[in-house]
Amino acid sequence: MGYQNVQGATVVGLVCSDGVVLAAEKRVSWGRMVMSRSGKKVFEVTPRMGLAFAGLVSDMQALTREATAYANLFKLDNNRPITVRAMAKLISNMLYQRRMMPLLMETLVGGVDGDGPALFSMDPVGSLIPDKFITAGSGAPIAMGLLENQYSEGMDLEAGGELALSAIRSAVARDVVSGDGVDMLLIREEGIEERSYPMRG
Repeated sequence: MGYQNVQGATVVGLVCSDGVVLAAEKRVSWGRMVMSRSGKKVFEVTPRMGLAFAGLVSDMQALTREATAYANLFKLDNNRPITVRAMAKLISNMLYQRRMMPLLMETLVGGVDGDGPALFSMDPVGSLIPDKFITAGSGAPIAMGLLENQYSEGMDLEAGGELALSAIRSAVARDVVSGDGVDMLLIREEGIEERSYPMRG
């Protein structure tokens, strides 16, 4: 997509046997300028669901606030948490409604509910695609090559986290607008564990 020339990122999502991994590197760039080395691109939305993004950080933050509010309202109204599929469909509808002035980002929604672990990706206008492993951003083609070679549906979260980390590090080595460490959410039925890793030289 054209906006990737302005806003770089490498984001990875994996469905594992016991949960979902969402991971993204920390560099925030604008054209050839590094704006920040500590940007956050993965966010907890509910205790068992998260979002990850590649694109414009302000749009990520705005959508995360709105999605979190909808998730809280759903739980208050229905006395149960929103499912991952329902949240993905909700965000897809939100993006489609803004299609004339789209939010400049790719979105991953992942989490665990009564149906087990689930992962979805969306483009800026809301095309909704479920998958077992997903990459997004300017480093996505490099990261995808490693995932296609090494991903297995039977892997647990620890193995999935290591694979996501390797995929992002592989992309960062070749994509100049990605880098400066990795933020990761390990999403289990019991809750979310957040980890942060430095980028090896």
